[in-house]
Amino acid sequence: MAATLSERVRAHRQNLRAAGLRPIQIWVPDTRRPGFAEECARQSRVIRESHAEADLLDFIEQIADIDDLR
Repeated sequence: MAATLSERVRAHRQNLRAAGLRPIQIWVPDTRRPGFAEECARQSRVIRESHAEADLLDFIEQIADIDDLR
């Protein structure tokens, strides 16, 4: 007899747990929400205009070993 969907899901989860994994729930921003793109653009402008960010990026560029990337 074929297993039901819920039985297959239960067995799959048991196998994952037996392999040492555990389920977690992660909440992420809803990219479909109205205003999401505008808020991303606003935050990008704030960072771009930040003197501290410019200093940090200059520092990272100076210490980064990018020879292998070229």
